[in-house]
Amino acid sequence: MSEDILALAVPEILSLYEKKKLSPVEVTQACLKQILKYNPVLNALSIMDERHALQQAKTAEKRWAKGGQKGGFDGIPVTVKDSFNVKGWPSRQGSLTTSPVAQRDDSPAVTLLRDAGGIIIGKTTMPEFGVKGVTDSPLTGVTRNPWNTRKTPGGSSGGAAVAAATGMAYINLGSDAGGSIRIPASFTGVFGFKPSPGLIPAYPPGLFSTLWSAGPITRNVTDAACVMDALVKNDPRDWHAVPFPAPQFCKQLQAPLPKLRIAVASSINGISAVPEVRDLFSQKIAQLKKLGSVDEIKIDAPGLIDVFNRHWMAVAAYSVSEFPLKQRKQLDPRFLHWAKRGEGLTLKEYLSAERERMDIGAYFKELLASYDLLITPSTPMTAFDTGINMPNDAKGKPWEDWTPFTYPANLAKLPSASLPMGLTKSGLPAGMMVTAGYLRDVMLMQACYRIEQELGFTPWLQAKKEG
Repeated sequence: MSEDILALAVPEILSLYEKKKLSPVEVTQACLKQILKYNPVLNALSIMDERHALQQAKTAEKRWAKGGQKGGFDGIPVTVKDSFNVKGWPSRQGSLTTSPVAQRDDSPAVTLLRDAGGIIIGKTTMPEFGVKGVTDSPLTGVTRNPWNTRKTPGGSSGGAAVAAATGMAYINLGSDAGGSIRIPASFTGVFGFKPSPGLIPAYPPGLFSTLWSAGPITRNVTDAACVMDALVKNDPRDWHAVPFPAPQFCKQLQAPLPKLRIAVASSINGISAVPEVRDLFSQKIAQLKKLGSVDEIKIDAPGLIDVFNRHWMAVAAYSVSEFPLKQRKQLDPRFLHWAKRGEGLTLKEYLSAERERMDIGAYFKELLASYDLLITPSTPMTAFDTGINMPNDAKGKPWEDWTPFTYPANLAKLPSASLPMGLTKSGLPAGMMVTAGYLRDVMLMQACYRIEQELGFTPWLQAKKEG
């Protein structure tokens, strides 16, 4: 029965709640069962409070019995990445240097999850301060990929993606400043949505500025649309907040779309995906011609990786400078590596990166004035081994900049999503990344819904049941 519950989409569950054929307690128990079964091996959740989750579920059950549900997804289990504050729980961010003292307030996005009736079931693992694209940390250790436990789920929202894939929760709040939602979504075969920055409120302010967006990781597009309706809300404390019409992601999800103009690029600045991902991508692109015109293009944005790296180096250097020398010894060596590179940046080099970012933004803005969507592979490869920070390149050397496809959306402030496009010959998921113009988030979600229908994909939960 619990497996059948986990296979349902959020609107289906809400409909069953309304008909009194299912209860929030049953749904929460199904998710808790998955956590107890798989989390000891996969390490997706760093905090889980079974008793508190069931209390929330019982309260939601009473609301549904009286016909007074709280919000858009009342009684649906959710998780929150450990970079967000949850009242009553610490925010450790994967670091030994952080305080175990419980937070006194929620982050704005967490408040909105509560207001919508979400049952906060736990906090998900992340690399230390989210500074790398795999999920392991000095505090919480290694998080593993359910498709192959020797492989990484990616990062930095790796725990959130694993929770989505395995049914530990239906809605999983992540964040993305360079691919941190889309990389793990690609590696674990789930849907990850990075909105335009400024739609989902952020507070306190962060150093990543408009590179960063909060967003959902779910097993399907429909569930992500449901949560976006709840999360898009202006908060006067958010310096980067943008005016946005009352969101109707879920209501408009299946609305008719005109024939789309789609640009497809299998490489970026000459960097291609590995053959098995490239071949799968080529096969799947052929299925998208039903949606409109499909043009193969070349992306030529010189300096893209260097500009992105200079932003990250500067933030890492600033962050490390705030720690006493004694605490720095507890930090992840990869974090310290980025900080050391940042310490060598001159003011001119940093400001030059800001200036070059504007050129990159203009390049992609112009591109997405001619096309509705830009579609690329999400990552150039499938999940690689745990215990390393990066895969090897074709020459067997460490591939330092191994995720170039995700950077443009962050630098150019674009909404972007990763959909599972299938399994490669090695049996691991690969992602298709779909990007749209600034603030065209609703159209992007609609397009992702249609692409999802065209591609088809057997998620891990179903594959596990059938296998």
